[in-house]
Amino acid sequence: MPNSQDMTTALDPGLLDALQHQVAVFARRAEQTRLGGTGQLRNSMDRAAYLLLNRLDQEGPMGVKALAAGMGIDSSTVTRQVAPLVDTGLVKRTSHPEDGRAVVLQLSPRGLARLEEVRSSRRQLMVEVTEGWTPEERESFCTLLTRFNTALSARQSAHTGHAAAGAESTQTS
Repeated sequence: MPNSQDMTTALDPGLLDALQHQVAVFARRAEQTRLGGTGQLRNSMDRAAYLLLNRLDQEGPMGVKALAAGMGIDSSTVTRQVAPLVDTGLVKRTSHPEDGRAVVLQLSPRGLARLEEVRSSRRQLMVEVTEGWTPEERESFCTLLTRFNTALSARQSAHTGHAAAGAESTQTS
């Protein structure tokens, strides 16, 4: 069975260099803009907040451990990232419906409104950035980017032992 070194040398090193460079440029640009979308600065949201709010919107209320497992990060990281979201009223802590001693995190109405504002702005950014692309090109890019993120997630899971590591990469934005 060939190892990854054998596979790397069998592929075009120039293409692999170009690919890793483009991924690095994308990561830098995404962080610089925070994929804030269009319009006022208020439409931007940091990646951690966006992914947490998005997951709570898609999956409903859940505890810190479940949220952390689903996102492939530690509970302490989720606790740290959620604190400002609770402080600003975007997320609320409530009692678990079946076990009143447990706490669950829930997207607040204000959090949902803010998330929708950011999503709308980001959709507009995607329209502008992919202007001139055909619907098939947008679909193909989305499919390939999802596949790439899924592969990175699987690699991270294999290396860290976290079954759900990076699961946010496959969530729709």
